[in-house]
Amino acid sequence: MATKTVIAADNREWQVRRNIEWATPAMGDEFEHDVDGGRGAMVLILSSLVLFWVVVFIWLPSGVYVPWFYWLAILVIVGFFPVRWFFRRPWTIVAETQGGYDLPAEHWTGMVRGQAAAREETRVVLRSLRTRATPGHADSPLQPVN
Repeated sequence: MATKTVIAADNREWQVRRNIEWATPAMGDEFEHDVDGGRGAMVLILSSLVLFWVVVFIWLPSGVYVPWFYWLAILVIVGFFPVRWFFRRPWTIVAETQGGYDLPAEHWTGMVRGQAAAREETRVVLRSLRTRATPGHADSPLQPVN
């Protein structure tokens, strides 16, 4: 997403952006519990699935007829998890300002899961800056970074 610029209620200029995270970052307490198999596990699972479907449908005897709706059901089942994985990726939202004449520079960042949630949180941050001059609120994912 491109950076959006907003003038806050205290006349400071803020830049707000959101970026998709392709690798889920381990943060704080989650670091020791990160047991992601990595790309090797993904390649192993996907190759075993492809091999399974090849055995089931490519080596199918010639006299067996498979209706079109079976193929559609298989496509939906196989495509569900990659599509879900794509739409549930974490997004990082960043709001930063250079400061003002007597106000310090600030940098706020937070993480939201899902594209729609990231878009909505970006709208909330922009509205909060325009009305309250701060990007975060009590239950906001954005937190100040030193």
